[in-house]
Amino acid sequence: MASPSDHKATIIDGKAVAQTIRNEIAAEVHLLSQKYGKVPGLAVVIVGNRKDSQSYVSMKRKACAEVGIKSVDIDLPEQVSEAEVVCKVHELNANPDVHGILVQLPLPKHINEERVLTEISIEKDVDGFHPLNIGKLAMKGREPLFLPCTPKGCIELLSRSGVAIKGKKAVVVGRSNIVGLPVSLLLLKADATVTIVHSHSHDPESTIREADIIIAAAGQAMMIKGSWIKPGAAVIDVGTNAIDDKSKKSGYRLVGDVDFHEACKVAGCITPVPGGVGPMTVAMLLKNTLDGAKRTLES
Repeated sequence: MASPSDHKATIIDGKAVAQTIRNEIAAEVHLLSQKYGKVPGLAVVIVGNRKDSQSYVSMKRKACAEVGIKSVDIDLPEQVSEAEVVCKVHELNANPDVHGILVQLPLPKHINEERVLTEISIEKDVDGFHPLNIGKLAMKGREPLFLPCTPKGCIELLSRSGVAIKGKKAVVVGRSNIVGLPVSLLLLKADATVTIVHSHSHDPESTIREADIIIAAAGQAMMIKGSWIKPGAAVIDVGTNAIDDKSKKSGYRLVGDVDFHEACKVAGCITPVPGGVGPMTVAMLLKNTLDGAKRTLES
């Protein structure tokens, strides 16, 4: 019999799962185009020229092109007024060829993020962050029109990897509006027993060690050690942290919130960083855009 040290977790290949989903989306887009003579449209609004935002946006535009979704690009200067951004959102709300609106965050300091996001029509809120969508997600028996992309991607990875959620103990590490909070609500909807660990939690290690499912979204490089993980647990690592690495041309490498090398010796299955949750976030954005278009065209 293999000794415990020989154990190797199953690697959940987010890239491969995301590609399968993109292929499914491309087939559905083709059908819509044949049936209605229209394809889904995604408007991406970017304000200013932050390098990271620019690269995210170009990745999203490329992904749209790959599946046949029409990308509508709105590039606004850094100094644009909040009123102008809101006005642009209203124009997109009224545009029948746009089925999804994404405002790339963060916005410049002088613009109130909440006000801009609230102006997006709930029918086009493909990011899933409109207060009405989040509110419905939090309520039993209500269904939001859209789920936030990264949390939706986490659940999709679990289900496509054959991980049962119902009745399981799930621990979410982190409570951000973007991942921690919505993913804990989704796990609850899927009948898990959910605990959230955050910066004020006492003894996070013993809480995490009880989990059948761990969603790590704290933004702390390699915070979760192998010894914190229950043997056979499913680990979804949302963290993307740059750490110094002189051997790399860039001078850094990306790691998750989980010590991947150590976790592999204990976990049942685990997502790598990069190549785990990241590709799923973009795939879910495309899926939300397709769903928005189907809802409009088929009604």
